[in-house]
Amino acid sequence: MKTYSISEVAKELNLTAYTLRYYDKEGLLPFVERTPSGTRLFRESDIAALKIIECLKSTGMAIKEIKNFIDWCSEGDSTLQQRYDMFIERKAHVEAQLEELKKTMAIIEHKCLYYKTALDAGTEDIHKHPNIGISFANRKASVLT
Repeated sequence: MKTYSISEVAKELNLTAYTLRYYDKEGLLPFVERTPSGTRLFRESDIAALKIIECLKSTGMAIKEIKNFIDWCSEGDSTLQQRYDMFIERKAHVEAQLEELKKTMAIIEHKCLYYKTALDAGTEDIHKHPNIGISFANRKASVLT
C-alpha cells in the first residue's frame, strides 16, 4: 500500500502542509498513521477523506461540525442517519448559494452588456437615449454604472 508525505498530499489537494497539520490538530484526521518518529503517512483513502473535508469546508461548514461528521464516521452504521441528514442540509445550503450566485451572475451579465454596448457606441450616452441603439426601457438599473 502506497503512502504519501504531507507535502505530496498538500500539493495534490492544493493545500498547505500547515492546513493539513491544523486539520490533524483539530481532530479531522484521526485515521492518518504516523511513523515512530511522528511523520504522517497518508493513504489513498486519507486523501479521499480530505477531499470530503474540503468539500464540506467549501459549503461554509465549520471545522467543529466537520469534526462531528468525522466522529460519526468513526462510530459506524449507528450514525448513518445523522450523516445522511447532514448531507441533505449541506445540499440545501449549496442550492441556496447557487440561487444567490445566479442573481449575482444576472447583474454581472447585465453590466457586461451595458459596458459592451457603451464601448461599441464609443459612449455611455447610448444608454441615456432610448432611440439610439439598444433600448433599456425596462431598466431598473441606474444600478452603479
